[in-house]
Amino acid sequence: MSNVFEQLTYYLSFPFVRYALIVGTLVALCSSLLGVTLVLKRYSFIGDGLSHVAFGAMAVAAVLNLQDHNTLVVMPITIISAIILLKSGQNSKIKGDAAIAMLSVSALAIGYMLMNVFSKSANVSGDVCSTLFGSTSILTLTFKDVVVCVVLSIIVLVAFVLMYNRIFAITFDEDFATATGIRTKLCNMILAIMIAVVIVLGMNLVGSLLISALIIFPALSAMRVCNTYRGVIIVSAIISVVCALIGMVMTILFSTPVGATIVVVDLVFFCIFVIIGKLRAA
Repeated sequence: MSNVFEQLTYYLSFPFVRYALIVGTLVALCSSLLGVTLVLKRYSFIGDGLSHVAFGAMAVAAVLNLQDHNTLVVMPITIISAIILLKSGQNSKIKGDAAIAMLSVSALAIGYMLMNVFSKSANVSGDVCSTLFGSTSILTLTFKDVVVCVVLSIIVLVAFVLMYNRIFAITFDEDFATATGIRTKLCNMILAIMIAVVIVLGMNLVGSLLISALIIFPALSAMRVCNTYRGVIIVSAIISVVCALIGMVMTILFSTPVGATIVVVDLVFFCIFVIIGKLRAA
């Protein structure tokens, strides 16, 4: 055990490891807060759909030789797609789940096609796999990347706190919220933009296919033991941050895949909280 702590202390002496832990913690925190609302509103799949869109946008950035500035391409496209999904969900001709399925599959197909046709790498399959399931890019973050992540995360957290009562209202009864004077359409749009931002930030951590797990698992785990919205929010945030830190530490110590490790830890915590919930109900 002492050897593990010594090894961890040694790795923590490197700036890039500290950068990864900071970014991972912030992404996990933001994901958990928004995840509770998505699960309760039954919008869980919007995270999955937007992550596929972000993958397609990253492929476009690669074709345009903007890998070093891919956030400038990925972020706007993902935000626009989030707004489109929100609008289409209110369209009687195309239901929300159908729109998400269409957009996500199309984005995956276009992204994979672009990465193959315009590839500048000898290992296209490896690049695609890293983008979809996460890679070691979280351990190669620069100080500039960390600053961008910190700024965007703070914006999301501040927006969530300021809009807490409105988000609570539209989560449980959107019609009643509208009747009380809350601008529900604007709130939903801001919520969709926040989700898009978190997904783009989280892609470096767990990959585009696994980011939805980072959003959904902590919320579902918290709901097994908490009966209030605020309680679920707080417990979900704690679970998400703890799972992200455990997953990244395991990755650093045992060289396991970052995204898959974090999601497996989230799954283990979910199983534990399911058991706790059943024991409490017994």
